[in-house]
Amino acid sequence: HIDLLIGSKDGPVGTAFANALANQSHGHSNLLAVLAPNLICKPATVLDHQGDDQETWGKRCRMFGPAQASVAKAVADSVAAGVIPKDQAETLVIVCGVFIHPQAKDDAKIYQYNYEAVK
Repeated sequence: HIDLLIGSKDGPVGTAFANALANQSHGHSNLLAVLAPNLICKPATVLDHQGDDQETWGKRCRMFGPAQASVAKAVADSVAAGVIPKDQAETLVIVCGVFIHPQAKDDAKIYQYNYEAVK
């Protein structure tokens, strides 16, 4: 499941966005949503990994793989569809809390479910 906040860079969501990147904590690897290497989606989106201290390497790879890609694609598609106004793509930011079940193993389903949840 996901938790999604969208708002102005100058407001509370902007503060949460900055804090998510600046204040990493054990068990919560926050990262930017990227469409391709070095290409973040707009509005800029940070994924807040809602994990635990008992994470496995495979679960981390799923966060940095299908979950990250699906959230970025859903945000980009939402802008293209007009759900998020294109003229606000530079002034808005998104904080997206992402939970991946510890037993989830199917990357295609992780991508699909997170894409649908964000879009």
